[in-house]
Formats: sequence, C-alpha cells, structure tokens
Amino acid sequence: MNKLNMYCLSTNPNNLDIIQSLNYIPVGLGEKTFSKEWLRDNTGNNISKKNKYYGEYTFHYWLWKNYLNKIDESWIGFCQYRKFWALEYKDKNRISLNQLKDLTLNTIPNEYNDAEVILGNLSSINEFKPMKFFKRGLKLILRKPSYFFSSKKRNIKFHFDLWHGENNLSKAIELLDKENRQGFEDFVNNNTSFNPQNMFICSSKKILNQYYETIFPWLKKCEEIFGFENLSGYGLTRIYGFLAERFMSYWFQKYTKYKTMPIIFYDITNDPS
Repeated sequence: MNKLNMYCLSTNPNNLDIIQSLNYIPVGLGEKTFSKEWLRDNTGNNISKKNKYYGEYTFHYWLWKNYLNKIDESWIGFCQYRKFWALEYKDKNRISLNQLKDLTLNTIPNEYNDAEVILGNLSSINEFKPMKFFKRGLKLILRKPSYFFSSKKRNIKFHFDLWHGENNLSKAIELLDKENRQGFEDFVNNNTSFNPQNMFICSSKKILNQYYETIFPWLKKCEEIFGFENLSGYGLTRIYGFLAERFMSYWFQKYTKYKTMPIIFYDITNDPS
C-alpha cells in the first residue's frame, strides 16, 4: 500500500465532519464561510472568483501556485463531496455512509504500483436518454440527423458541441501548442469515451506540475474567446471546467502510464446520519 493525500472538494461547510471521517483533506470552494479546518482556494495567488466558470480547477490553480511544493512526495488525489473513488463500483441508491467509508480509498492498492496516474473508468458519450438528447441538440440534429440514429457517427467532439456550444471545442483546440493541438483534435474526433468528473490521482508532484503547466495557460487563452459575461446556462457557464475534463483524459492518457478505477456517486450533503 502507498500513502495517499486525498483532497475532497465541497461547496458546503456542513460537509466537514464526514470528509474528516474519511481521513480526507477538506477543501472549501465558493463564497460561503468555511472554518479554519478547510483549505481554501481564495488566498495567495488565486483565481477563486472564477469558480462559477472553472469549477474544481480554481482549487487546482491555487494548489499549483501556492501549495504544491509544500506537499510531501506521496500520491495526490482529488474527489468531490458527491463523487468518490471506490475499490469497487456500487449503485448510489444501494449504499450507506458506512459502506461508503469501507469502499473509499485511504491508500493506493498494490495493483496500482506500476501506474503513474489513476483515472476514473471510461464514460461513453453514447449513454444518454434519447428524448433528452433530441431536445438538447435539435438544431444540430436537424442538420445532421444521422448522428441521432447512429452511434458510429458520434464522438467526443459531437457530444461537446451538443452540450457546450457548437464548435466551441474546435475553437479552444486551435489555441493549443502544435503537438497537443493535433493530438487533442484526434482524441476528440476518434473516441466515444473519456475519463469523467475532473478526478484523478497522481503518483508524483512532477507529473501534476507538468499537467498544470500545460492546461492553465491554455484555459487562460480560452478566456479571450469565450469570456465570462455572455456565458449562460450550466453547459456554457462551466465551459472551462468541461474543456478541462476532456483535456485531462487526453493528456494523462498520452503522457503517463495510467490505470482506471470506479467512481461512485454519493452526496454526503444529503446523508441522514
């Protein structure tokens, strides 16, 4: 077993006791008041005011700029108050908090010793409810009706266009350096699955720093195109987080030795205990 520092991100100060009971490090996001036990993303060099648009990545930025060099050499992981790493998958409606505690990670199992990074199990873009899909992408489907009826026509790019604005992903890709521009474009055009939830576990600070050095300058460039004021609806408002989610899958798959692990959904805010 290998030592693990797991940061659990939450927007709710009332989640503290449960997060600490999991032996995770509590991270408070958003504008609410958090007690001193929480790490916050709004001190030092930070982009905390962009949390509405960046989601979890305002903490990643803070960690990169203010805290990464203070962490000892161990596995570094990230989860959320509704999404947790698990040794095996369980349906969220069939587990209790005590079962969650038994399933979640506190150390890295030996079978992951040869991995540099752990990503969530792949999520297929073809797992959708047809009517929701149809209502969401009516204009796109009217132009490309075969995409609705044939899963072979769909890919990560089509899925992003459908939920986060047509051609927005293509515009963002154009801002990448030459190597990653072609690589990421191939990834979103040739795949129907990606590692979801902006969750990952790294075996070293070096890998994490390399990832941050690539993604944050790119997201900053994307701000020049998309801005903030004209973004409306969850799919567009959180566009920087969604861009990061797709890029995360590409980057870690391309540049690291990785393995996957289940992610289970369990909202500790709603826990009755």
